[in-house]
Amino acid sequence: MRITSSLLALLALFLLAIAPAHASVANAPGANLEVSLVTYGPGDIYWERFGHDAIELRDAVSGEAVNFNYGVFDFNEKNFFLNFARGRMHYLMDAEPTGEEESYYVDVGRSITRQRLALTPEQAGALRDFLFWNLRPENAGYNYDYYIDNCTTRVRDALDKALGGVLKARLATQPGGMSYRQQTDRLMSAQPWLMLLLDLGLGPYADQPMSAWSESFLPYELQANLRGIRVPDGHGGSQPLVQDEQLLSPNRLPVPPGQAPDLRLPLGAAGLAFALLLVATARRVPLIHALLATLYLVVAGLVGLLLLMLWTLTSHHAAWYNANLLLFSPLAFLLLRASWRARRGLAPGRFANTVLILQLAAVLIAVLLHLLPGTVQQNQPWLLFALPVWLALAWRLRQPTI
Repeated sequence: MRITSSLLALLALFLLAIAPAHASVANAPGANLEVSLVTYGPGDIYWERFGHDAIELRDAVSGEAVNFNYGVFDFNEKNFFLNFARGRMHYLMDAEPTGEEESYYVDVGRSITRQRLALTPEQAGALRDFLFWNLRPENAGYNYDYYIDNCTTRVRDALDKALGGVLKARLATQPGGMSYRQQTDRLMSAQPWLMLLLDLGLGPYADQPMSAWSESFLPYELQANLRGIRVPDGHGGSQPLVQDEQLLSPNRLPVPPGQAPDLRLPLGAAGLAFALLLVATARRVPLIHALLATLYLVVAGLVGLLLLMLWTLTSHHAAWYNANLLLFSPLAFLLLRASWRARRGLAPGRFANTVLILQLAAVLIAVLLHLLPGTVQQNQPWLLFALPVWLALAWRLRQPTI
């Protein structure tokens, strides 16, 4: 993904990019157009971790080429960060001469792979006309969604449209390799704190089974899936859609792992260790216990508020119906006073007892929901983390005189 500093800068780039294209790519007959999918490797910044791609149109006669991509956003847009938080992100389509586009990725060390595709002259011409129509200011913007409407799904859909629906027909019947959650964890694993935050915030939507079509929301997956597609060759037979694949520039950045990390052991061990620390300090160092309990309760309450807001106040549908809200709840705030009363040997009041029972019931429901057949959300790591901590806190609050 690329960023422009303002809409005016974007328009200026657009005019510079398209001026030479109108002399060749924009007017070339379909028989002269070469269509390629260009895939860029993941970058260092968090919004670059998923990679990027573009459709390249090249006039075989003049040699001029233009890259069309759907990954432009503007930090200077009015209410950008508010819209981002609410899940209402506005993205734009852009076009640049291929040389200028690719030189950026070479400079930052991100790989570039070009796959030349077997489109008929009619399909190439129709794709070119659609891309130029899509590039008009009134058509260039769209509401971005990380999983179902992003810079790669737009490229995928444009190619599928030009090919008469061949891509969706083939890929929708093939199972995907991972879930949205697994792909997110895998690609964000270089930044563990952000990976954990995203994993905690994802609800059951992120764990639904995917087809190769839906998993092609990622540039690398789309690139890999195109290799298995065959299209008519015009002579009664078929041919590979990918006619030629070239690595134009190698990757110089760390490569994401092939599989998502298994978070169950580290989070389960962390939860057990914290619970044992709570139990040990309750007897020997009550002040430290109270401080640790306060830390956990405050964090759990804040996380609960965030999860509740993501569900009820935003368009981040991947965060809706999150069962982690049963583990990390705003109810935790209501137990803060009881944790400090326990330090002085005072039993929790009726209100605190009721809150504690409700919270333990919520944790039990979260466990049962996970054990029931047909469970979708895969939140075992957070169950393993939260369960021992809540049990340790409940044990202390129920035995204030130790």
